[in-house]
Amino acid sequence: RPTTAVAARSIHALVTSYLNSDAFSSLSEGSKSGYRSRMDQIRRDHGHRAVAGLTKDRIDEKILKPLHNKPGAKIDTLKKLRILIRHAMDLKWLATDPSEGIRRGRSKEIRAWTDAELVAFESRWAIGTKQRAAYELMLNVGTARADTHLTTWLQADADDFEYTRQKTGVSVAVEKAISLKQALTALKRVHFCIITTEYGKPFTVDGFSGWMRDAIKASGISDLKCQPHGLRKTFGRLLADAGATAHEIMAAMGHLSLAEAERYTREAD
Repeated sequence: RPTTAVAARSIHALVTSYLNSDAFSSLSEGSKSGYRSRMDQIRRDHGHRAVAGLTKDRIDEKILKPLHNKPGAKIDTLKKLRILIRHAMDLKWLATDPSEGIRRGRSKEIRAWTDAELVAFESRWAIGTKQRAAYELMLNVGTARADTHLTTWLQADADDFEYTRQKTGVSVAVEKAISLKQALTALKRVHFCIITTEYGKPFTVDGFSGWMRDAIKASGISDLKCQPHGLRKTFGRLLADAGATAHEIMAAMGHLSLAEAERYTREAD
């Protein structure tokens, strides 16, 4: 079967060039996964387009408009496209940025879980299940999905739970909650990583997210706004409700700016 040749200076060629670049290689492993996933999508859907033919109107009409009902995907696509455009400019494939003037818009912020949703999940997934262990990590340590899916037993066995955020590179140390200790102690060890697939292998970031969404749905929680990352938001809310200062929340959640943590103290009940 003949293969289709990749056109020179096409978006397909541009994505391939970027994924082989030093800029991509310097990203954290967690960031690489998200970048590669979105850029592979751009390459599949728009790889045939010529980079030189990109204009503001064509980006709006051909690339962003089909995502009008998926605001999160639309914003991330524009963000990654702009990274590709900068790479094209470095390669001298473009002289100016054709995306200039396109507004990113805003996606709906992922919310914290309600107390009723926490109860529903805990009722469905008892101590001793992998789902409960993942839940306890995200709720009581504040790990994001990129930090949770590759957590290790070495971390679990330490006096405090220490990790480095994949997204920011900030080191975090959190005292283990009693329920987290119970969930980890009751879990069978089958791999170096704590949370594994049914085949005993570590999850990918996206695989872990899908697995957790299935666990949420199985808990009888029907609101699609109740998402795995919301547990990290809940961790911040609970800290604020308990009287933690913005600086303490910043340290516990690995934030880069005080403004991120202050949001939780303003919203505390």
